[in-house]
Amino acid sequence: MIPLAADGEAVTARSNGEVWVVAWHPPPSPPDGQPHGAEGLCVTAHGEIVVVSRDGERWEFPAGRPEGAENWEETLRREVREEACANVVRTRLLGFTRGVCASGPDEGLVLVRSMWRADVKLAPWEPRFEISQRRLVPAERLVDELDVAALPFAAVNARMIHEAGMT
Repeated sequence: MIPLAADGEAVTARSNGEVWVVAWHPPPSPPDGQPHGAEGLCVTAHGEIVVVSRDGERWEFPAGRPEGAENWEETLRREVREEACANVVRTRLLGFTRGVCASGPDEGLVLVRSMWRADVKLAPWEPRFEISQRRLVPAERLVDELDVAALPFAAVNARMIHEAGMT
């Protein structure tokens, strides 16, 4: 069993050649930092979880950065539509992650991402952006299929899955 990140608990990991310290923050108010978009644990009407991949090897939840003046939820809805070819029917804010770059080219940068559960209706698979594959995973196999334990911020990802009611 993967331990869940506690509120404000620092989780340190390497990502893209940098060291990041990430912490979970409960809703409703985001912690201080630069808004860095939204990530959604997307659930179909049949209870399956939508995961996407650029390369067919690393699978993740749809996520991305805001465009223009989008708010957190608008970013989520657009990213899910673009990356997963799905329409968001209902959302629930699960929390926020706040990441501080401790070393590397972005040292000192503080990024905040909103984390959501999104109930979705799938559209036909017509990838047009950076994501090349979509897959549906039964909720009971999610942690193993995503290999959450191997992810750099496993405890934070486990917390998102738990908050979404998928454990």
